[in-house]
Amino acid sequence: MRTYLLEKSRVVFQASEERNYHIFYQLCAACNLPELQNLRLAHPDMFFYTQQGEAPTVDGIDDSQQFLDLRDAMSLLNFSNEQQKYIFQVIGAVLHFGNVEIVPEKHESSKIESDNENLPIVCDLLGVEEAQMKKWLCNRKIVTVREVLTKPLTHSMATFSRDALSKRIYAEVFNWIVQHINKMVIPTEKVLNFIGVLDIYGFEMFEVNSFEQFCINYANEKLQQQFTQHVFKLEQEEYVREQIEWSFIDFYDNQPCIDMIENKLGILDLLDEECMLPKGSDDNWCQKLYDKHTGKKHFSKPRTSRTSFVVHHFADKVEYQSEGFVEKNRDQVNDEHLNILRASQYEFIANLFKQPAEPVDLNKGKSAQVKPLRGVSKGHKTFKKSVGSQFRDSLRYLMSKLNMTTPHYVRCIKPNDFKKAFDYEPKRAVEQLRACGVLETIRISAAGYPSRWTYPEFFTRYRVLMKPKDVNRNDVRGTSEKTLQKLISDPDKYQFGKTKIFFRAGQVAYLEKLRADKLRAACILMQKTVRCWVQWRKYQRIRNSTIIIQKYARGLLARRLVKYMRRTSAATCIQRRWKGYHQRQKYLHIRKAIVTIQSYTRGMYGRQRYTVILREARATTIQRYARGWMARKRHRKVLKAIILLQCCVRRMRARRELKQLKIEARSVEHHRKVQKGMENKIITLTQKIEEMKEKSVKAKEQEVTIQKLNSQVIVLEKTQVEAKEATKRANEAETEIERLRRELGEVTQHRDKLATDLENIRRQSEEASKDHEAESAKLKEDLTEKENQMKEQQVQMEERMKEEVAAIRQETAKEIEEERSRHQKLLQDYNRMEQRCENLKEDMLALQSAPPGAPPRSRAIRTDSNEENESGYGTLSTSTTEDAENIEREIMEQGEELASMDMSVFLKLQQRVRTLEKEKKQLQDLMDKNEDNNKNIASTTANELQVTNNQLQSLKEENASLKGDLAARINDLVTLRASLQGGSGEDEPMAILTKQLAALNEENEKHRKEVLKLKTELANSGKVINNNKDVGINTDVDLLPDLSPEVEEMSKDGGLQMAYKSLKMTNQILEKEIEALKKNHEHEVQQLREEMDKLRQDNERQQEIIGQNLQLTPEARVNQVAQHEISRLTNENLDLLEQNEYLEKHVKKLKKQLKAAYKRVTQSQHESISSAAPSITSEASSMVSNSMAPIPHNHVNEAQHPSHSPLLRHKEYQILGMLEYQPHDEQRFIKSIITDFQPKHAEGHLPGLPAYVIFMCIRHADYMNDDRKVKSLLAGVINGIKKTVKKHFEDFEYVSFWLTNTIRLLHILKQYSGEENFSNQNSDRQNEHCLRNFDLSEYRQVMNDLGVHIYQMMVRIIENKIQPMIVPSMLESDSAGLTTNKPTGLRGRSASVSEDYETRHVSIDSLIKQLAAYLQVMSKHGMDPELTKQVIKQCFYLVTASTINNILLRKDMCHWSKGVQIRYNMSELEEWLRSTRMYDMGMEETLEPLVQVAQLLQVKKRTVDDVDLICETCTKLTVTQIVKILNLYTPDEYEKRTEVSFIRKVQARLHKRPDPRRETQLLIDAKHTFSVVFPYNPSSVLVTEINVPDSFSLQFLRKM
Repeated sequence: MRTYLLEKSRVVFQASEERNYHIFYQLCAACNLPELQNLRLAHPDMFFYTQQGEAPTVDGIDDSQQFLDLRDAMSLLNFSNEQQKYIFQVIGAVLHFGNVEIVPEKHESSKIESDNENLPIVCDLLGVEEAQMKKWLCNRKIVTVREVLTKPLTHSMATFSRDALSKRIYAEVFNWIVQHINKMVIPTEKVLNFIGVLDIYGFEMFEVNSFEQFCINYANEKLQQQFTQHVFKLEQEEYVREQIEWSFIDFYDNQPCIDMIENKLGILDLLDEECMLPKGSDDNWCQKLYDKHTGKKHFSKPRTSRTSFVVHHFADKVEYQSEGFVEKNRDQVNDEHLNILRASQYEFIANLFKQPAEPVDLNKGKSAQVKPLRGVSKGHKTFKKSVGSQFRDSLRYLMSKLNMTTPHYVRCIKPNDFKKAFDYEPKRAVEQLRACGVLETIRISAAGYPSRWTYPEFFTRYRVLMKPKDVNRNDVRGTSEKTLQKLISDPDKYQFGKTKIFFRAGQVAYLEKLRADKLRAACILMQKTVRCWVQWRKYQRIRNSTIIIQKYARGLLARRLVKYMRRTSAATCIQRRWKGYHQRQKYLHIRKAIVTIQSYTRGMYGRQRYTVILREARATTIQRYARGWMARKRHRKVLKAIILLQCCVRRMRARRELKQLKIEARSVEHHRKVQKGMENKIITLTQKIEEMKEKSVKAKEQEVTIQKLNSQVIVLEKTQVEAKEATKRANEAETEIERLRRELGEVTQHRDKLATDLENIRRQSEEASKDHEAESAKLKEDLTEKENQMKEQQVQMEERMKEEVAAIRQETAKEIEEERSRHQKLLQDYNRMEQRCENLKEDMLALQSAPPGAPPRSRAIRTDSNEENESGYGTLSTSTTEDAENIEREIMEQGEELASMDMSVFLKLQQRVRTLEKEKKQLQDLMDKNEDNNKNIASTTANELQVTNNQLQSLKEENASLKGDLAARINDLVTLRASLQGGSGEDEPMAILTKQLAALNEENEKHRKEVLKLKTELANSGKVINNNKDVGINTDVDLLPDLSPEVEEMSKDGGLQMAYKSLKMTNQILEKEIEALKKNHEHEVQQLREEMDKLRQDNERQQEIIGQNLQLTPEARVNQVAQHEISRLTNENLDLLEQNEYLEKHVKKLKKQLKAAYKRVTQSQHESISSAAPSITSEASSMVSNSMAPIPHNHVNEAQHPSHSPLLRHKEYQILGMLEYQPHDEQRFIKSIITDFQPKHAEGHLPGLPAYVIFMCIRHADYMNDDRKVKSLLAGVINGIKKTVKKHFEDFEYVSFWLTNTIRLLHILKQYSGEENFSNQNSDRQNEHCLRNFDLSEYRQVMNDLGVHIYQMMVRIIENKIQPMIVPSMLESDSAGLTTNKPTGLRGRSASVSEDYETRHVSIDSLIKQLAAYLQVMSKHGMDPELTKQVIKQCFYLVTASTINNILLRKDMCHWSKGVQIRYNMSELEEWLRSTRMYDMGMEETLEPLVQVAQLLQVKKRTVDDVDLICETCTKLTVTQIVKILNLYTPDEYEKRTEVSFIRKVQARLHKRPDPRRETQLLIDAKHTFSVVFPYNPSSVLVTEINVPDSFSLQFLRKM
């Protein structure tokens, strides 16, 4: 059941002789029942809303009995007694509402008298406060930038506001009843067919026609169009089924009238535009209609009126009065009224007016009339849909539903206007037949073949017209065809079908006339025969008597005849002469006239024939020139496309060459940078070499001069001693010869001994190499066996774990669903209580802000200081006086107390939820432990394999080194032999040999020891790994033996212990850095593995795309390849540029950090060691937080080896990681850190720093065991975040920043809660900082709910921004360069595209740029990666849903080129996801339906194989969606239209799917939001290492 236009105006106004809705009169008639006594009802004439029509009763209808029947029907539909009570209670309140009198007052204001009896009854029935309702019925709230104002309403405005609220209440109850009935009548079994009944109003035309009549007549226009097309379709199906030839039947098309109403700049569009204007009026709107539509066929302007207009409908012309159109279209109800009703003490009434999610736009327009909504600018309230827009959308949904069904029509004709029986007015009936389109339907039917006879019926009926020789009872059809061809000569007057004969209008009447004539002739023949016999008998009697009479009479007659003949002969002679003369004159006159007419006629025919020949000749000439021009245009277009393709290819090649040149240039520059230092060193070395060369040259010259002098001295000495030496040489020569002979014998013996030793060494080395090879082969075998065993164990463990996890997930899923339902119920209760609290706050603040003694309405406008009003998240009132500040402080204190009270109630209600959460966490911990055990087993085995591989590799390297050493020794021996054989020297060969032999022995001994050591390590690999894990920092005992005597002296004074502690602290810092580096390394390895998986998936996808491309034509394949190559190159260039810019910024940032760190370290050298240790700690923490930049080695060495021994005597202070503030500074703290905090102040600091600061304050309160301080602080933080987010509800940066800090505070509260499942992941230092006195698990749930609320708000901001960009960027923009013509069969739909987006040129790059901006903001604020992925996934779901819904509703989007465009845009989005490392299986599943839609548009639609391909490919699309796309598919220029039989085959194949209810869904719910999950993400930052920046303005905090 669905409501299309509820006539709400009938609730507050009825014309004469009209009644209001029957339920009002039924309640009044049954007011004496006990269960209705509390409604305080009476006769209908006592209520204003039921007495205007002056017709409280209807003859023949008992309202009291009708009420009892209504109660029975509601009970039958499972309406509980309580629900019926609340329904009647609300309807009774509407009746009393009409009697609430509003009295005008001075200064354009109004009021309600205090003695009004109906207002208390209304408030009692609705469960709201009388004071608030009385106040806001006569006032309204105005929200400005800086303050909130209350403005009195005039009498007319207040009355209109009262009536609008009454209509809204009745409409909400009506809609709730319809929804409840729909829930009750939903079938539980599988539904294949259904019967829907549509009760629609008829065409209305009264003396005064307003907005309601316009909407009704607009609906009748649409229904008449569908009815006419349906009748024409039935006729067409009958002709097709009978296989007869037929031509197009012309019928009246009211599409121009519908376009004038609903198209852009149409009547409804102009009305919506006028409603959005602040001062829009009916006269301005009417003037716009005159300006835009005057001169159109279906619109005219009355002569005597300027406030009315006439629309030419299909039934008649209707004049509409524009008065009230704008207000009725707005249907605006004050938000204050709705807030009061939402705070009702009755849950039923509060739920009626709760703020629902925005309904899905089921049909955004007819095909080619989709207008994307503009994004709402910041700071403005979002306008709701007008009544006209809602009615238009629901009417389009009705049309789509009727098009999917087989409609049948029942036309009800009203015989008279007086409700009298047996009184029929023909004129009135004809008017109704014309208004409902029956006469037009009859005309359409008569234009074809309205009369039909089956062949047996025709044979039986018209047997009398057949000749006996033509009758053949075995061939009825042939006999009928022969007979009909003889009876009707024109073959166009009838058609022979498969089972029927179709006749034009009048042909059956003609056959009936022939049949009647034939029967009449037969009757006449029988009558003639009988009458002939009767008359013959009578004739014989008369003849005898007549003969006698004739005998006497003939004589008399003969005489008279002679006389007559004489006279006649004379007269005939006279007449002959006269007639001859007269006829000759007449003939001559006629002949002359005929000759004249023939001459003029032949001349006219000749001229006409000449004109025809001349026109044909000229038309032929025009066609010749036109076809030539079209051929040249087509040639130019193809030539232009070819040139464009060539340019793209050349540009692609040029970019490749440019990229290669850039790479070469960069590589050269890199080598230059690397080798710049080497060149400086080489230059210095060359300079030194040149200096050394100059010195050597000078030394050589000096040596030459010295040698010359020495030579001269030697010559002189030789001459002196020559005589003495000559005598001794002879004796010495003989002794020397004998000595050399002895030494030669010894050398030969020693050489033989070395040869034998060399042979032994060779043998030993060969044996050692063989042993090494055998051991390596054995190790390889062991390694392969261990790998196989590990693989088998891993497969078994994975299978077992999968089964266990699946069973646990199924059990926990049910519990989670129940828990969520309870949790949502509690949230609804809390929101309703919070709404009531806000309303009370408004009244209290209004009373406090008014001056004492002044009346409440002494001023027309007053300032309201409420911060949380419902109409747009108002801002704070800015007043500069001290009184205003005091009042604001008091209000804040009272608001906090109320909030704490509500929170305590809320926390009690969540006790059950908390227990269920603990059970859930226990199950989750068990699953995590099992997964960790599997990971540990896999990691240990992987480590063992890695160790064995490393050892095997080291053995291979050592074996190769031994072989190399052996070869070197052999070469040395060869050279030694050569030198010995040469005999060049005395003792040098022996010295060389001995040295080489000693070195060889040492090397062999060394290698033997290393081989033995490796064997032992390989045997005990498991023990070695455990021993390596147990190795830690040097203990005090290890360091004490290395102490020098000077240090022992220092230990006596106590400075040594302080120095040791500082050294130990630096060691711990280094360990943290090493752990952080290990984590980063593991993260990078994980990312690389994910990238490998993604590349593998991309490779498979590219192969699929290549396989699909092979099925395309060569031209299309070339175009697609070129487009993909161009897009890939542009993306690569952009990525390289971004990476270059990022690296440059990162290098500059690191340089600045290094300079700052170096300055701090140099300054710390002149300070005491007590201040040095904290500074080093803070410096290390800052370095770890800033991209894990390594500390310079000189700084680390200074920290590890302090050289300033006199400064080690000072004492160290301990940082507790707490922040203290005074109780009176709490509001100041919340205002500084939350309310007035700007996200730009947190840039450059630790992500989530405000959350850390808040926790440090909470930790101090926990440390002091101050229960009140903890509660007030947490309540203030939660309320402050709520207010800040509401205040900036359209600022994405603020919402993202506070979502990050809220989630970070939630994780910190979990991390430092002291619970075992959280503390296991902390370090020892972090566990020391856990909370000790308070359990804040209840507040964690509140923080979680607040995070969900902020997340949904952020998703709404993104949806409002990117929703208008989706359709232009994904469907309407031509980013892929596909300049295709509009598909045939479309009727000028390009004019309906939004002009705004044509000027803006929204493309896929704009959409990606917007998403990248959102991602950059979230990354800048340090949002968790998993949460960021959930936001991006929600965005892509919106893109997929909106795109598919527009394709399903627009026929111009369903063609082949549009599928190529979608594939191109999808590739761009996927490339962006991969570049940002956001692409995973979740993203792929989200985009899969859109990919399948593109494939469905591109696949062939001809054979059975194509049917199988469509069914196998489109798994994410429903049957209704696939069939809809196939029906809407429009072929391009060279394609054939999809056959109906093909669509039926696809539909028959798809009906075998298991979930038939899902397969009937047409549109995707674009407003669906995935459930958000905040995975636990502990922080590695210590609270003792956090410093509060000065930019936070928190100088009043004291660090403990």
